[in-house]
Amino acid sequence: MTTPPIATTAPAPGEPGTTGAASAPGRIEGRSLGRIAWTRFKRDKAAMTGGVVVILLVLLAVLAKPIEAVFGLDPNVPHSDLLDPNLGGLPLGSFGGMSLDHPLGIDPLQGRDLLARLIEGSWVSLLVAFGATVLSNTLGTVLGVVAGYYGGWVDTVISRVMDTFLAFPLLLFAISISATLQGGAFGLHGLPLHIAVLIFVIGFFNWPYMGRIVRGQTLSLREREFVFAARSLGARGPLILFKELLPNLVGPILVYSTLLIPTNILFEAALSFLGVGIQAPQASWGGMMNDAITYYQVDTSYLVIPGLAIFLTVLAFNLLGDGLRDALDPRSN
Repeated sequence: MTTPPIATTAPAPGEPGTTGAASAPGRIEGRSLGRIAWTRFKRDKAAMTGGVVVILLVLLAVLAKPIEAVFGLDPNVPHSDLLDPNLGGLPLGSFGGMSLDHPLGIDPLQGRDLLARLIEGSWVSLLVAFGATVLSNTLGTVLGVVAGYYGGWVDTVISRVMDTFLAFPLLLFAISISATLQGGAFGLHGLPLHIAVLIFVIGFFNWPYMGRIVRGQTLSLREREFVFAARSLGARGPLILFKELLPNLVGPILVYSTLLIPTNILFEAALSFLGVGIQAPQASWGGMMNDAITYYQVDTSYLVIPGLAIFLTVLAFNLLGDGLRDALDPRSN
């Protein structure tokens, strides 16, 4: 008994199995890791909102001086004619003296425009926060990856240094250093000195947090196949650290940076609020809250406006950081 031959027909153009131009629309297009992460990030509406707010805040900080010049805003010009001497110097009118000329009102100390001071304080807070984040991330990344890769006594020494820094009462230490260097140091005076001191204090004493994260990731990555392959090809420690390990640590570093920036903003605001950060007459969000303490029981707007600016900034960075973590995590859906 013979089996009849099975008739085979070639698939029509456009059907599965065809090749050539006719099947081009049905091909599966390869996507890079960056494109996959961006697709995940776009699906997170909260993270997208946080990212847009962060971009607007950065633009506001960068363009603060041009905006003040275009709209004629001066954060230090007093408007004493708008203060009522019969009420202890409080602004005339309601809601802190809000008007078309002063949309957010004026402060009760000298009658300075709150909107102008809010814009002026934005670049100070973000400059300190970004500068401190860069400093702490640089130190933490370098020492963390070295400790995680080499291990042994190198890891022990660096880990004990981290523990020592983490044991410092950071707020009290920052207050003492900032208060000591208020007059002048390292050839700097005034606002440049205050900004440099804040960046150094916040960044230098916060690097162990990044160092621990990078060390933990490095301990896992150093056992991966691509590290063994690099060693087998003759690559030495420095080359493996900067060519193999660091590119794979960009994701965790980027995510933690977006979560560290708002922490640094809060730290700068706390120091300025306590009087050891940015000094008058330079506007800062923490300094504005300090100025409002005397009058918040009479009108809460003086305290709410800078507090709301800090709250929205911190919330936006946190939403952005959470979204980046979900987008860059290959195990997320």
